[in-house]
Amino acid sequence: MNNKITRTNPVGVSAPVGNYTHITRIPKGADLFVTSGQIGTDLNGQIPSTFNEQVSHTFTNIKRVLESEQLTSKDIIKVNVWSTEKIDWDFFYAEWDKLFDTAYPAMTIAYIVELGLPEIKIEIEIWAAQM
Repeated sequence: MNNKITRTNPVGVSAPVGNYTHITRIPKGADLFVTSGQIGTDLNGQIPSTFNEQVSHTFTNIKRVLESEQLTSKDIIKVNVWSTEKIDWDFFYAEWDKLFDTAYPAMTIAYIVELGLPEIKIEIEIWAAQM
């Protein structure tokens, strides 16, 4: 039995349209971690006005939350992204790839009208598992 998280894109299903994997398998006995949605605040709790600044801060906050539990991007199994604005995919994937390299988790993205505060433009929730 494989005691590692595995990621696959099954035969018979079209390739992912972005940097994600169709299936992430979590082995029995793994510890599961679920984060609250991370937003683009800086260390002082300030929310930048531009979308891409919020994206950068959001990924920084994700890294810090993971590190607090000794987790790495290899432990991430699922990412949910909510955005109130059109995502600049070149910028987003540049930040995404700094975190994941090519070990992409499963991912869902949704465009919505509003998040918890009017100034929040993007929120990202992380699910992780570790043996």
